[in-house]
Amino acid sequence: MSNKTQEIGDIHFPFPFTPYSIQKDFMAELYRVLEAGKIGIFESPTGTGKSLSVICGALSWLRDFEQKKHQEEARLLKAGTTPLNDGKEQPPPLSASCKRTPDTLSPAGEPDWVTQFVQKKEERDLVDRLKEEQVRRKKREERLQQMRHNAQLKYAAKRVRQEEEEMERLLCLSREMLAAGTGAKPLEQLASGEEELVLAEYESDEEKGAPSGVDEDEDDPEEEHVTKIYYCSRTHSQLAQFVHEVQRSPFGKDTRLVSLGSRQNLCVNEDVKTLGSVQLINDRCMEMQRSKHGSHKNRAEEEKPKRRRQEHQAACPFYNYEQLQLLRDQVLVGVKDIEQLVALGKEARACPYYGSRFAIPAAQLVVLPYQMLLHAATRQAAGIRLQGQVVVIDEAHNLIDTITGIHSVEVSGSQLCQAHSQLLQYMERYGKRLKAKNLMYIKQILYLLEKFVTVLGGNVKQNPNTQSLSQTGTELKTINDFLFQTQIDNINLFKVRHYCEKSMISRKLFGFTERYGIVLAPSREQPNLAGLQHFLQSLQPTVTKTPVTPVEDGEARVPRPASPLMHIESFLAALTTANQDGRVILSRQGSLSQSSLKFLLLNPAVHFAQVVKECRAVVIAGGTMQPVSDFREQLLACAGVEAERVVEFSCGHVIPPDNILPLIICSGPSSQQLEFTYQKRELPQMMDETGRILCNLCTVVPGGVVCFFPSYEYQRQVYAHWDKSGLLARLAVRKKIFQEPKRANQVEQVLMEYSRCIKCCGQAGGTVTGALLLSVVGGKMSEGINFSDDLGRCVVMVGMPYPNIKSPELQEKMAYLDQTLPRVPGQPPPGKALVENLCMKAVNQSIGRAIRHQKDFASIVLLDQRYARPPILEKLPAWIRDRVEVRATFGPAFATMRKLALLYATELGLAYAPSLADGLQQGGPATGGVYHFLWSSLNGSWERHGEKEGCSSLAVRMGSSS
Repeated sequence: MSNKTQEIGDIHFPFPFTPYSIQKDFMAELYRVLEAGKIGIFESPTGTGKSLSVICGALSWLRDFEQKKHQEEARLLKAGTTPLNDGKEQPPPLSASCKRTPDTLSPAGEPDWVTQFVQKKEERDLVDRLKEEQVRRKKREERLQQMRHNAQLKYAAKRVRQEEEEMERLLCLSREMLAAGTGAKPLEQLASGEEELVLAEYESDEEKGAPSGVDEDEDDPEEEHVTKIYYCSRTHSQLAQFVHEVQRSPFGKDTRLVSLGSRQNLCVNEDVKTLGSVQLINDRCMEMQRSKHGSHKNRAEEEKPKRRRQEHQAACPFYNYEQLQLLRDQVLVGVKDIEQLVALGKEARACPYYGSRFAIPAAQLVVLPYQMLLHAATRQAAGIRLQGQVVVIDEAHNLIDTITGIHSVEVSGSQLCQAHSQLLQYMERYGKRLKAKNLMYIKQILYLLEKFVTVLGGNVKQNPNTQSLSQTGTELKTINDFLFQTQIDNINLFKVRHYCEKSMISRKLFGFTERYGIVLAPSREQPNLAGLQHFLQSLQPTVTKTPVTPVEDGEARVPRPASPLMHIESFLAALTTANQDGRVILSRQGSLSQSSLKFLLLNPAVHFAQVVKECRAVVIAGGTMQPVSDFREQLLACAGVEAERVVEFSCGHVIPPDNILPLIICSGPSSQQLEFTYQKRELPQMMDETGRILCNLCTVVPGGVVCFFPSYEYQRQVYAHWDKSGLLARLAVRKKIFQEPKRANQVEQVLMEYSRCIKCCGQAGGTVTGALLLSVVGGKMSEGINFSDDLGRCVVMVGMPYPNIKSPELQEKMAYLDQTLPRVPGQPPPGKALVENLCMKAVNQSIGRAIRHQKDFASIVLLDQRYARPPILEKLPAWIRDRVEVRATFGPAFATMRKLALLYATELGLAYAPSLADGLQQGGPATGGVYHFLWSSLNGSWERHGEKEGCSSLAVRMGSSS
C-alpha cells in the first residue's frame, strides 16, 4: 500500500491510497473545523472510509499545529535571548519614562514605566517557560528514541524489578516472624485484616485547608500535557479497529498513541481478574493501591505490631514506579491496541491500566470509550485534561442517549434495605472505634436509606421480598418535591456526597460484607454478625442452602455483586442536580424488592457543556447522524454553543447509484394499506399482507434478506400468526428462516448459521436461495452488525419503530423540551419532533446494515405509507433520500425490485439463478403479471420474453449482457 500525499488547497494530506472525492472533502472540512476551533457534526456513511478520513485529516492538522507552535517558540526564544549587560537581567532603563511627568499614566491608570516593566517581566517569564518546555520535550524525544533503538533497557529494568520483588518477599517474612513473636492484640479483639475496614478520622476540605491527593507519588514531577486529539467510540472493538487503521496509515510510525480502557480490559493481575465483576475488580485494585501508599503515608503505624494480613490486601506486584515509567515509554514508542498493550504489560510486569494513564500527557492521540470521556469523575480519575484539546466522538448517533444513560441511575427497594442492614451492622461492629464525625455521617446515610424505603411504602426493618405494597403505580416528581416528600430536605446532600467520596465508606462496607456476608459459622466473638448473615441469605431466596462451614484462608470464593451502597451513592449524587434538569420516578410494583427509585436526567447538555467549553474543537461524527436537529438543539444550543460555531458536513456514498434501491411501499399485493400503527399492526390482515410481501421479495432477492420489526413482542406475534396461517412454510421454500435471539451470547451462533446457509445456497444451487433473518429495531443486530454482500441483499423495515408514547420518562422529556426549546413556525412542537427523531434514528441505523463498502449493493424496503410524508423523508440520510422511490401500489414496486435482483443474480453468476427464474416463471402471489425475463438452460443466460411497463431499461441492459 503506497502512500500518496494529497494536496487540497495549500494543505498536504498523507493518505495510503488515492482517496475518494468525498474523503478529500471530509478531510478539508475537518481541518478547517479544527483550525477555527469550532464544533463539527460530520456524517459519512459506512463504507466511505470515514476512519481514515478522520485519522489523516486530524493528524495532518496536528502536524501543522505543532510545526507552527515550534516556529513561534523559536521566534520568541530568539527575541528573548538578546544578551543584556554582563549577561544579567536589568530593569528597563528609566530615561525614557523620566522624560515624562511623574503623573503621566497609561490607559490602565499605571505610569508608563510600570506598564513596560510588567510587560517585559511577562515576556521573560514566557521565555523561561518555553525553555523549560523545550528541555522537557528534548528529554522525552531522546528517551523515546533510545527506547526505539535499545531494547535491552526493558530487560535491565526487568532484572531490577525481580531483585526488588525478592527483597520485598524477604522483608515480609521478617515482619511476619516478628509479629508472630510479639503476640500483641489490637483494641477490641479485631480479627486479622479488620484494621483495613475501620474508617479513618474524617476531615472535610474546609477543615484541612486544602484537598488531599491519594494514589499520587509526591516525587513524581508532573509532565505538561501537549496538544492532543482524544478519539472516542462506543465499544472496545470499534476502538481496536480504529487503532489498526492508524497503524496502516502514513502516520502509524510517528504518532504517539495511547489506548485507554477499564481495569477489566487492562488488568494483568490474575488474582484480581478472576473476580469477574467490574466493580469487584475496581475495588480490589484500589484496595491494593491503598495498601501500597499506606506503607509510606503513615510511618507511625509501622512501629506498631501488626497481624498477618490476608493475601489479597498486599500491594499489587505490577504497580511499581520504575516499571510503570518504562511501560509508559514503550506505549509511546509505537501504536498499540488494547491486546498489544496487555501483552506488553505482562512482559514488563507492569500494570497497563496505570502505565497507559502515565503516557497521556505526552501522547498525541488518545483512544478511549466515550463513556470515559463524558463522565466528569471518570475523566478526572483517568487524568484526562480537555483544556485546549481536540475531541472526536465517533459513532455519535446515540450520543444524547449515552449521556442521559451515564447520569441516570435506578436503585431498587432490595438494594436500599440491603445497604441499610449492612451499614447498621457495620456501625454496631466498629462504632466504638469511629470518631464522632464518621458516626454522624453514617447515621445521616442510614436516615436517608430509611426515608427512601418509606417513600416507596416499605419498612426498612423487614425483608423486602415479603413486603407487599398497598399502593402500586408510577409517580414522577421534581427533585425538590421528592426531597420534601421524603423529609430529607434538611440534610446537605452535597456534604454527604463529599463524605462518601473522601471516606470511601462504600468500599469499607464492601470489605466488611465480603468478610462476614458469606456463609460463615458465627463465632462466640462475633454474635452480632449473625443477623447480617441471615438477612443477606434471606435476600437471595433462590439460592439453595448449604451446610454452614467456615471458609479457610486461600479458598476460592465465588464473586458476589458489589456493595449496594456504591450504587446508591450515584443516586445521592444525582439528587444534587439542578431541579429543572432532572426528575425522580417512584415505581411501586407490588413488592418492595421489585419497586425502585430512578433519577432521570432531562438535560444532557449540562454535562456536555464542560466538554465544549474546555476543548479547542469538538467533532461529532457518525455513519448516520440524521436527524441532526437533536444535536443542535438539545445538546449544543442548551450547552451554550453559539449557532455560528456549529458546522455541519454530510457526504454521499461511494457506491454507484445503481447499487442501491430504496423503496417506500404504501400498499401490499392485495391492496391493503400499510400503516403499522399500534391500533392496526396486530390485525390479521396486516400480518398476512406483510407475509405476502416477504414471500414475493424472497422469490427474487438472492442471498440474505434481513427484516426488522418494531419490537420483540410484535415479531413474536407475527411469527406465530404466519406459522398458523401457513405463510411461514411458503417463506421456507425460498429462504431458511432465522430469528434474532434475546440472549446476547446466542447472537454470534445465529449469525454464523445464517452466514453458512447463505454461502452454501450460493454455491450449491437449489430451490432455497438464501436465508431470511427476522430482527428487531434497537436489538442486538440493528447496530454494529455487518450485513455486507450476500448477507444483506435486501433490508425490510416493517412499520415505524416509534417509542412507547405512554412511557413516563418519554412524556416528561417531551414536556421538558416543549417548555425549554423555542417553537419553530411550521415545525412540530419540540416534544413531538423528539419522538419522530428517535424513530428515524433507529430506522437509519437498521437500514444502514446493508451497504458496507464501495462494491456492495442492496435494496431497502420501507413498509409503511407514513415514510412517504415529507417531514419523515427529510430525516433519512441524504444518500438514501436522494434515490428513494415511493410506490403507492405493490405491482410497480415489485417490478423495480425484480429488475435489480435478477440483474445482479446474473452478473454474479450465482448457482441458484436458474432456481430464481423457475420461481418467476411460476409466478408469485399477486405479482402483477407475466415476468419479462426467463432463464434459458440452453444458453445459460437470461432471455427477454416481452416487455411491460417499467422494464424497457432493463431490457436494454440485459440484452447487452446476454
